Amino acid sequence: MTKTSSFSAPKGVPDYVPPGSAEFVAVRDGLIRAAKLAGYGHIELPVFEDTGLFARGVGESTDVVSKEMYTFPDRGDRSVTLRPEGTAGVMRAVIEHGLDRGQLPVKLVYNGPFFRYERPQAGRYRQLQQVGIEAIGIDDPALDAEVISIADAGYRSLGLEGFRLEVTSLGDDTCRPQYREMLQEFLFGLPLDEETKRRAELNPLRVLDDKRPEVRAMTADAPLMIDHLSESAKTHFEQVLGHLDALGVPYVVNPRMVRGLDYYTKTTFEFVHDGLGAQSGIGGGGRYDGLMAQLGGQPLSGIGFGLGVDRTMLALEAEGKSAGDPARCEVFGVPLGETSQQRLVVLAGLLRAAGISVDLAYGGRGVKGAMKAADRSGAKFTLVLGDRDLTENTIGLKDMATGDQRQIPLDDVITTLREALDVSS
Repeated sequence: MTKTSSFSAPKGVPDYVPPGSAEFVAVRDGLIRAAKLAGYGHIELPVFEDTGLFARGVGESTDVVSKEMYTFPDRGDRSVTLRPEGTAGVMRAVIEHGLDRGQLPVKLVYNGPFFRYERPQAGRYRQLQQVGIEAIGIDDPALDAEVISIADAGYRSLGLEGFRLEVTSLGDDTCRPQYREMLQEFLFGLPLDEETKRRAELNPLRVLDDKRPEVRAMTADAPLMIDHLSESAKTHFEQVLGHLDALGVPYVVNPRMVRGLDYYTKTTFEFVHDGLGAQSGIGGGGRYDGLMAQLGGQPLSGIGFGLGVDRTMLALEAEGKSAGDPARCEVFGVPLGETSQQRLVVLAGLLRAAGISVDLAYGGRGVKGAMKAADRSGAKFTLVLGDRDLTENTIGLKDMATGDQRQIPLDDVITTLREALDVSS
């Protein structure tokens, strides 16, 4: 009878355990690697911050701030919030540590858990895992294209294919105020409920992001930002698309795209995978020209993204693909006796020092049970060592793929396995 724990993970918080956790690591590291190849340095962020950072940086009219944040007083009665997103925290760190006073752009990559109190469903978790990058300090369409292409390359490096990039421009200070008035005039002429009217007053763009069918129907003919860009904003967007074309990054322009955070300006984008149903977004981002100044720093622009590790795993599953090797080790050692175990423990240490991952059968289990453990470990080779082998200074080497087993000199184990596993010196 299986004993069950009296505790379980909080609702909407997934566990990643072996062997499935190998895919989680492969997806996360694959997305990070694409950023590292473009010169992005790692930044480690606090899991919680001053609540005011997110209220001011993300926007009080957003669902994230108004409905979804995990906010609580600490023991000093200060209001703190588990981070719902990464950009505001990165910007705070850049200002606090003076990174914006050095070489620009400041290029940073981060990863880890983020927290939003949402109704849990497939692909929507209360603890979500993301990889993000930020490029801060330079307003250059080529940099926008670089950020987008890094996300595209990260997904493709994992073998993901069935996604599309949707891109638009949300304008800037040269055209947004006029568009805001135009959109509000349109919205105030509609029979909106009181809460939606308040949203239209605070941030009318958010009304265009309303998922309710009746609201979507009413706003079908709403004026769109992309049709009312200033010449400078239009030129910036056209140059971004030109760079994406030159890089061979496919995209579609989506004029009705509205991201869920207030700080976005100009280039805004989302990666969508239709295999995920309602939660089709697997990552996205955009430019945020006024955010640093809003948080007390220099008036420098920036652009970045957040890519969902959980969502990317679901997208791979929808395509019938997987990433990562579930094998726990490359070599598994099976000792046949106490003296053999002592020798194998030392040998395992030497192999690990030589860059080979090794696990051993512990607990004095029999040969049959030990070989089953070797098979479950996913190891490519198994080493079998008995008392007779010690006398002859040899060891059994079994290829787990072919089943072939041969005796080799104990002194040659490291060299033989390095060659077989193609481990560089």
